[in-house]
This record gives sequence, structure tokens and C-alpha cells, in this order.
Amino acid sequence: MNSLPSRDDPSALDGERLNSAPLRLGVRLKLARQTRGMTLKAVAVAANCSESLLSKIENGKASPSLPMLHRLVEVLGTNIGWMFEEVDGEEGIVFRAGARPLIALDPLRQGEGIALERVIPYSAGHLLQCNIHHIGPGGTSAGPIQHSGEEVGYVIAGEVELSVDERAFRLGPGDSFAFRSELPHHYRNVGTVPASIFWVNTPPTF
Repeated sequence: MNSLPSRDDPSALDGERLNSAPLRLGVRLKLARQTRGMTLKAVAVAANCSESLLSKIENGKASPSLPMLHRLVEVLGTNIGWMFEEVDGEEGIVFRAGARPLIALDPLRQGEGIALERVIPYSAGHLLQCNIHHIGPGGTSAGPIQHSGEEVGYVIAGEVELSVDERAFRLGPGDSFAFRSELPHHYRNVGTVPASIFWVNTPPTF
């Protein structure tokens, strides 16, 4: 099975940081649900997911797809950024290589999954959101999704197919893109090696 970058690769992913992301997300989701006085069943029905899956997500034993996460935060009246809120780095200016938080969107799929490496940690003080999307061979963002804002990206490595408003574009290292976030969009790794995309959007959503 193909795998995400190794520790010898500059874009290597830290397993310990990846493993902590589902647990942190689960705690935040449960807190948001309990704060609103909603039952697991009520949230599951409203977000169009099973009650058992939502329970696993809250307990850090499963990770939702990005479209499902968008539905959950909408039902709970919060935002994806708060779900992964972190403390800023050195005076909120420098974020060291190997220390940036990683969010696994599909950790159960191992090398075929997607992980977001935070370039700008989420906080109320940032107008931009910036991540490096690491996509294993065969990995896909699911969707399409839509939200307010603007997207800008640059392909660092690998081959990806970006779909925007029912138009598909094949991109390789050095290619860039920009589009309004209101347009339905998603992407997938169409190559045989891991791909990485430097991705910026505004306003922050996750």
C-alpha cells in the first residue's frame, strides 16, 4: 500500500500529531452539542449521519469527512475553525517545521487519506486560513462543498485533479489556482505518489 510522505520527506507527517486531532475534534463536537442541549440522535438526524458514527466521532474513534463536518458545525451553530483551535506559536509569528498541527480528515484510510498541515493556526486574530493539504494516492476531499470566501492554491508535489463548478483541471507541481468559495469544489490525487497543495482561503472555515 502506498503511504503518505516518510520522515525523510520535507512534507513528512507526524503520527502523534495526526492521532491527537480526532480526539480534540470529538471533545469540541460533544461540548458544542451539550451546550446547545441537543441529543446525539437530534444532531445525527439534522446532519444526515448515523447516531453510532457521531458517537464514534465524539469519542475520537472516527473522523468525519469534510462535507459531514460542514453539516455538523452548521447544525451546532459553530464553525470548523473553533473545532481545531490551537495556541499560536512564538509570539504568533513563527510556526516551526515539525511543530505545526496536523488534522487528519480520513485517518482510517492510512496512505490514501488526507491531512491538513496548519500553516496559520486558527485564532480569532487571523483573517486568512492557510494549510498544506497532504493527499495520499487515491485520496479525495469528497464533496463538492460550498461556503463563503475565496480560495487560492499552489501545487507543491504530485498530480491532482481540481473540480470547480463542474469543470475539472489536472494540476502538477508549480501550477496554481484561484476561485470563489461559493462555487462547488473538491479535489483528488490522480497520481501514484503523495501530493501536497499549499492552500489559502478567506474567511477561515476550518
